[in-house]
Amino acid sequence: MEQRDYWLSKLFFDLQNPTLAAEYLDDRDRILDRYPFKPEVRRAILEDDVAFLYPLVNPYLLRFYFFVAGMTDQMFIERLSNLGKIDPPGANRG
Repeated sequence: MEQRDYWLSKLFFDLQNPTLAAEYLDDRDRILDRYPFKPEVRRAILEDDVAFLYPLVNPYLLRFYFFVAGMTDQMFIERLSNLGKIDPPGANRG
């Protein structure tokens, strides 16, 4: 099991503050510079790499982050579905 990334979780939690979220959308790099991310984590954030970030953070924080970043729920769910983590909406579970 992957270990959670504290700084990634901290960023996603901090972005619940509307002022910080607005600043983040205006200048991602400036906000990301406040956190000591590993280079590969920072790259994944900047590239909206759901697959890389998924095992590193709580799924609820991940979904909230991508909402703040402007990803629609449908797009987020499609990316998760491609990971085989959840069934797409309307999938037959019988």
